[in-house]
Amino acid sequence: MQTSQKHRSAGIHGFYHQPVQEIDPYGLSHIQILDKNMYSDAGSQGTSISFETCLGQFFTLESSSATAGFVVYDSPAASISSNRSPFSSQGSHSCVSDPRHSPENIYGSPFSGSSSADDSNILRQKLRELEISLLGPESDITDSGSFCFVSGGYQAEPYASWDWNQMMEMIPRLDLKHVLLACADAVSNADIQRAAGLMHVLDQMVSVSGEPLQRLGAYMLEGLRARLELSGSKIYRALKCEAPISSDLMTYMGILYQICPYWKFAYTSANVVIREAVEYEPRIHIIDFQIAQGSQWILLIQMLACRPGGPPAVHLTGVDDSQSAHARGGGLDIVGQRLSKVAESCNVPFEFHDVAMDGCEVQLEHLRVQPGEAVVVNFPYVLHHMPDESVDTWNHRDRLIRMVKSLSPRIVTLVEQESNTNTKPFFPRFIETLDYYAAMFESIAAGGSMDVKQRINAEQQCVARDIVNMIACEEAERVERHELLAKWRSRFTMAGFNQYPLGSSATTAVKDLLKEYHRDYSVQERDWALYLRWRDRDMATSSAWR
Repeated sequence: MQTSQKHRSAGIHGFYHQPVQEIDPYGLSHIQILDKNMYSDAGSQGTSISFETCLGQFFTLESSSATAGFVVYDSPAASISSNRSPFSSQGSHSCVSDPRHSPENIYGSPFSGSSSADDSNILRQKLRELEISLLGPESDITDSGSFCFVSGGYQAEPYASWDWNQMMEMIPRLDLKHVLLACADAVSNADIQRAAGLMHVLDQMVSVSGEPLQRLGAYMLEGLRARLELSGSKIYRALKCEAPISSDLMTYMGILYQICPYWKFAYTSANVVIREAVEYEPRIHIIDFQIAQGSQWILLIQMLACRPGGPPAVHLTGVDDSQSAHARGGGLDIVGQRLSKVAESCNVPFEFHDVAMDGCEVQLEHLRVQPGEAVVVNFPYVLHHMPDESVDTWNHRDRLIRMVKSLSPRIVTLVEQESNTNTKPFFPRFIETLDYYAAMFESIAAGGSMDVKQRINAEQQCVARDIVNMIACEEAERVERHELLAKWRSRFTMAGFNQYPLGSSATTAVKDLLKEYHRDYSVQERDWALYLRWRDRDMATSSAWR
């Protein structure tokens, strides 16, 4: 379990890093899919898939050109291999001629992850229509919606009848979301033959250099391949790209930090409520479970310096992992030195204490809380990485919340993505991931024009591996486990917390922040929390507890 936590990818928390370097149009890292032959060993549960290869690993992650080392289809039904890499700018054909793939229509499909019977029936009907369009009206589609070609099993024969020339002509008329869902359905049912054919179709539809949904589709397709070809830690090791040098990674994070408000929303809303909670405290101890560059606290130190009656003494404990250390190019001492200089310039008494470990490893003794300190705890996009009771009997997610409660904090701030992927089975989780990240990729695209290589690197290093992790991995190796605010409310309440209302001051601060971004971002004050929205989709929530 701890190993999987160490493998955490940059993710949305990569947005937190302040840009400190000029953008360097560096070469791309590529996933190359090497020569492979496969065979299915699907058991009664339909989840055990085995493959053999003369080259060992199917995925190699390197910085060379993605023009060699790939297998071309002998038959679309015989292999899930690709002759191109979704992580390459040469990734795939574009479908921009299809109006359904235009920027104005990549989000808001009927597949919103709803569990209602109506939405379920719509989804089943759409997938059935897609299957008929691919195979013709004579295909045998079961009433269960599982799309097995022959009841009780699947056969290769129907795929032998596919007219691939005709299929290539049909592709511009296909809906990319529908094909992705049909492919995920095939993977979910271990229908290797059908998955192979649909992956071949998807290869012609997705592109890391295309429209937002095409870019997302490239990474989701890679996740589906990884789910079939590998398992567990092998998947994550294979997909853990050879990390770029820290200055490049900082640049990629900085790009997203500037064009998307997700992290600025987090620390702006949290700082307002923290300042209110410690308004009259002479000594405060801030415990940040994802301190990254420490940028959030520069602003808070400056605000506290202006407090009537003088600033408090600030004791800051920063928890961090190896991912952020690599982006910084060094340990937490860099953060401590930076913040100490800021505090000194503002005449704020300051002490920094580093806890260089993953959050799930933190124990009470690591925090060094002193008597008389008003404790503040910050959880910015980090608790969803902690394994809960569905993954590990230690249940570090609830353990951390209870541990923090034992400190009797003045305030606890929580910011999380508003998505439900923690305990959902694979196919509903795929639908939720597609719906959520379609909105996110659309919001990234709305952030302004940028160099294609810069955007590909930023999306790959900071977002894509999170997506692949949610699709390809299970159990302890799946570290991206988001929950909705309602579930976080239940966890905090069970630990003895009461929700602290985020009022008009926090709302006003976030609204002022969003003036710098696209008009389709908005904030709503709801259920004593703040919801950051992209169009009609809740993207993140900020809440406070005491």
